[in-house]
Amino acid sequence: MQIGSVIGLWLLYLLLTQNFEIRNILLGLILAIGLTLLFRPAVRRIEIRRLPMTLLSMVRYLGVLLYDMFSGGIFVARIILRREIQIQPGIIAVPSGCEEELANALSAHAISLAPGELVVEIDEEGVMYTHALDISRSEEYIEDAQRMRTDLLRYIFP
Repeated sequence: MQIGSVIGLWLLYLLLTQNFEIRNILLGLILAIGLTLLFRPAVRRIEIRRLPMTLLSMVRYLGVLLYDMFSGGIFVARIILRREIQIQPGIIAVPSGCEEELANALSAHAISLAPGELVVEIDEEGVMYTHALDISRSEEYIEDAQRMRTDLLRYIFP
């Protein structure tokens, strides 16, 4: 068992619940131990020379997510408010480009966060089948955005 993971999860639980009664403190400790035993997080060495680029990539990744959510929300609002806009819904196959499972999941989550797009399935090769509200707009945009997200995730998860 990794003590650092247990302590980190325990502190996160306590910060999220903000309940410092003895019962809640013990419950958080039991949950942290259980999660650590259940998932057994992989131990990775932190390379100090890669840390600045990794942190910058994380900040850029979050910025891309916020931008996608905001612009997608405006796009969906325009469709709803202007009934004359023609949309062409459909499903697009988008290769994830990531080798690590967590990076694939984060990439699919990023696509699903954007209004008007939803990952409905990921196959064994990592191809994400994405439902888009307007495939004529999304087909070119999703592939470019996925390439950018993949590059950022490669810095975050080497």
